[in-house]
Amino acid sequence: MIIDLTPLKNSVIAITGASRGIGKATAEVLEKAGAKLVLGARSIDLLSSEFSGSENVLLIPLDVRDEHSVQEFVSQTVERFGRIDCLINAAGVGNFASILESDTADFDDMIAVNLRGTYLTCKYAGRKMKEQQAGQIINLVSIAGTVALPGNGAYSSSKFGVYGLTKVLQAELRREGIRTTAVLPGSIDNSFWDDKDFDLDKSNMIPQESIVEHIAYLLCQPKKRCSG
Repeated sequence: MIIDLTPLKNSVIAITGASRGIGKATAEVLEKAGAKLVLGARSIDLLSSEFSGSENVLLIPLDVRDEHSVQEFVSQTVERFGRIDCLINAAGVGNFASILESDTADFDDMIAVNLRGTYLTCKYAGRKMKEQQAGQIINLVSIAGTVALPGNGAYSSSKFGVYGLTKVLQAELRREGIRTTAVLPGSIDNSFWDDKDFDLDKSNMIPQESIVEHIAYLLCQPKKRCSG
C-alpha cells in the first residue's frame, strides 16, 4: 500500500513508548513525513542519538505509570508546539504465564503500564484536544484484548481494559471532534519479544512495518466530526 503522508506535515503527534518497537518505528516514519513529534519513554537515552538535534522533535522522559510524569509530557508538548493533533499510545509491557502460576507483581505492572498508563495519557491529552475541538487518539491494544488466550491472563486483562476504555472514549469524545481508534494486531515481529525467556517461531508473525503502515493510514484519513 502506498500512502500519501503529505497531510501529516507539521502535525503535532505525541507518541508514548517511543524508544522501541512500534513506537520508535512509527516515529521514524512520521519524522520523514515532516510531522512535529513529541516522543516519550522511560529509556529516553535510546532516542537521543537518532532524534536529538531536530527542532521538530521533542524528547521527554515519560513513565506512564506516574500521573505527574504524564501531566508534564502533555504540558511540555503544548508549551513547545501549542497543540496536540494526535496521541499514539504505544507504551506497553507483557509477561506470560498461566494465571495460577503468574507473578502478582507482573500483573500489577501490566495493569499500571498498559491500562492505567493509557487512561492517564488519554485523560490529559484528551482535555487539550477537547479544548481544541479536534484531535485523534490511537491506542495500541492487541488481539489479546478481545480473545481469551491461555497464558495471557494478566496481559489480556490489561488489554481488554484498554479496548473497553477506547470504546468509552469513542462514545464520549466523538462529538468533541476527537477520533479514537483501537489497533488490535496479533503477534508482531519486533523487539517486544527480546527479553522473553522462551523460544519463538516468528515466521508467522506480523511484520512491524505493516502495523506502522496501518497507523499512518489512520492518521491520514479525512477528519470528520462525530466519526468513531
